[in-house]
Amino acid sequence: MRIAEIMQQPVHMVATDEGLLDAAILFRNHQIHGAHVVDDKGKVIGIFTSQDLIKALAGGASLSDSIKDHMRRMMCTVSADTQLNEVCWDEASYLAVSDGQSIVGGLDVSRITCLTTELKDIIDSSFDGIFITDGQGRVTLVNRAYERITGIRSTEVLGKSMADLVHDGFYDESVTLRVLESGSTKTIVQKVRNGKTIMVTGNPLFDERGCVTRVVTNVRDVTELQQLQHELEKISELKSHYKQELETLRRSTGEKKRIIVRSKKMCEVYDQALRLSRVDSTVLISGESGVGKEIMASVIHENGPRHDKPFIKISCAAIPEQLLESELFGYMPGAFTGALSSGKPGLFEMANRGTLFLDEIGEMPLGLQAKLLRVLQESVIVRVGGVQPVNVDVRIIAATNRNLDNMVLRKEFRNDLFYRLNVVPLQIPPLREREEAIIDFLYYFLSKYNGKYGRSRQLEPDAIDFLASRNWPGNVRELENAMERVVVMSHTEVISRKDVARILCKTDNRATSGVVSDDLDSESGTDLRRVVEQAERQAIMQALSVHKSSRNVARALGVNQSTIVRKAKKLGIRLGDA
Repeated sequence: MRIAEIMQQPVHMVATDEGLLDAAILFRNHQIHGAHVVDDKGKVIGIFTSQDLIKALAGGASLSDSIKDHMRRMMCTVSADTQLNEVCWDEASYLAVSDGQSIVGGLDVSRITCLTTELKDIIDSSFDGIFITDGQGRVTLVNRAYERITGIRSTEVLGKSMADLVHDGFYDESVTLRVLESGSTKTIVQKVRNGKTIMVTGNPLFDERGCVTRVVTNVRDVTELQQLQHELEKISELKSHYKQELETLRRSTGEKKRIIVRSKKMCEVYDQALRLSRVDSTVLISGESGVGKEIMASVIHENGPRHDKPFIKISCAAIPEQLLESELFGYMPGAFTGALSSGKPGLFEMANRGTLFLDEIGEMPLGLQAKLLRVLQESVIVRVGGVQPVNVDVRIIAATNRNLDNMVLRKEFRNDLFYRLNVVPLQIPPLREREEAIIDFLYYFLSKYNGKYGRSRQLEPDAIDFLASRNWPGNVRELENAMERVVVMSHTEVISRKDVARILCKTDNRATSGVVSDDLDSESGTDLRRVVEQAERQAIMQALSVHKSSRNVARALGVNQSTIVRKAKKLGIRLGDA
């Protein structure tokens, strides 16, 4: 800093005939320590300082004495271009400033003290830490913000070299030493002894010769910035999570019209299904026949990122073993007798980038299980009769009403495939474990079949109680079939308990006895075809209650699986899982 930048201007003057009291008043009013003495022509002939005033009074002078008797005719001067740190005071409190030809100002030690105090206050008021060293790397100044940020007191580091402070463990490294080495601005992330992380930027100051005289380091606590960043990241994650939740709720509004979520168990299952919809993990849905495994699979698909892609469903028990492979993997032209000349893509290719639902996976033959395992592991299929692998991107959701663990132990199901399928198991409870939902199902199915058949049937409270108290071993599917029968076969708009009992008991008697009732005789007559249908219905329903799958039912009844599938379709018996 040049003297010209901080000198007093204009210069304070006192005349030779003024007294010591006049000088004292001037010093006090202007807070200065000296003034130039001029003669009656205005020419500067000397200097009078506060030190001269004190010396005169101490020597017994009176305040009325003339300044000319105590002034100094030889003035200590300094050039206006001199740097402040180069000034030699020699115990003087005031210096005259010259431009080489005349006195142009004054330099008062009190002014320097005031500027020094002001500069220190400015540095201390900075929110960022300021750390200053000299050209040899010795600490000369530390502000209060630096102490707050680092926890290091100024008394611990002032006068010490940065090399020693790094050696003593105050810092892991020093930006000051880097600046002194390179002569340029440097920024590093520094760790201090209390574990805090700070970002420091060192800036060099140069003299006229280009040598570094000071290194001024700006310090900022990035621990707080990192905490803010983490908080912002959490807020961003929450925003993304809530957005996803809202989108899921928006899409699931329509689904809850076709799925009843009332009991605590089903709420947990439904929430788990929504969570699974957001990832691409393979899901294995298990539960008794008729609990709604296929509907839960559609919930997972429709709420996931593949919701606008194909959702292909297949029952592994409804297709004969000889055709199941070609249905799943497709076939090449001429692969077997009766094959299309153009070939045919399989369900895996049709479901590419979407979801394939494999219902009754426990009925899949062991030979096909190995091929399915390869698809799960490598996402590659080969058509029947082909050799060229085809890449597929398909999410697999499997379902079963059988105990696959026991099947693995009996070697009826591959253990490696079971582990690949059972990545995320989803167990749907039977209707008897969520009885509080039965009434909701009753109203839902009543509305559904009223709309389907153009009816406006209503249930009396006694009829609702009767239906709610019944045992439904076939779960939701059986309940739905019963409500469809009640709507179709009732003769009155308001259905009573007696009507429900008559309709359901009539059907139950047909299924269990195999004999056509008198009511049927009186309404439509008895013929051999209807008797055969009732007998077939009874046999298939009883076999299904024991064997659960069409393939095992066919084996038990001694017929082909395709025969069971065809007759079940004709008789209205649902083999697939609803």
